[in-house]
Amino acid sequence: MFGNKKSFGGGVELLVVGLGNPDKKYENTRHNAGWLAIDAIAETLDCKVDRVKFKSYVGECNIAGRKAMLMKPTTYMNNSGQAVVEAMNFYKISPENVIVLFDDISLDVGKMRIRSKGSDGGQRGMKSIIYLSGSDKFPRVKIGIGAKPTPEWDLADWVLSRFSDDEQKKLAQVFENAAKAVELMADGKIDRAMNLFN
Repeated sequence: MFGNKKSFGGGVELLVVGLGNPDKKYENTRHNAGWLAIDAIAETLDCKVDRVKFKSYVGECNIAGRKAMLMKPTTYMNNSGQAVVEAMNFYKISPENVIVLFDDISLDVGKMRIRSKGSDGGQRGMKSIIYLSGSDKFPRVKIGIGAKPTPEWDLADWVLSRFSDDEQKKLAQVFENAAKAVELMADGKIDRAMNLFN
């Protein structure tokens, strides 16, 4: 069923989007926590996110009985909205059916927070999505990447730094929880997801 070309073309009801940057130099950096989460979710669902469409790497799967598209926009973080809104328009999907996963410096590594809607919180990928779609009603999963270790650190340098081995172990658990949360959210049980994982 997965990777079957015939199943493609309309019918997608849900977008699950992980934010990140496409270049090799950004691989496994803090800012790519959203991409890393999508990779983990894809693995859980036995779904390949390897086709190029909507300025993204995409793959289709079923989540909670709904046809979903996993997306990793390749537009660079600050223009994430271009990819997301293009897919939303193509499938006529409302913001409430777009789950966005992204990094959050206000949460420690190992923590995640689910919200049903809200402001971009200073995250530029979310800012682009909200601006271009004209809505802030996107359910989201924020993945903690930790605050700057010292005030002297440049924020850009910090978010583009890599996780330590210890942090990567914590992330593995977070991604497992993110996959479970996305399944609950896809099933309309966002409150339950918040109670379990916030």
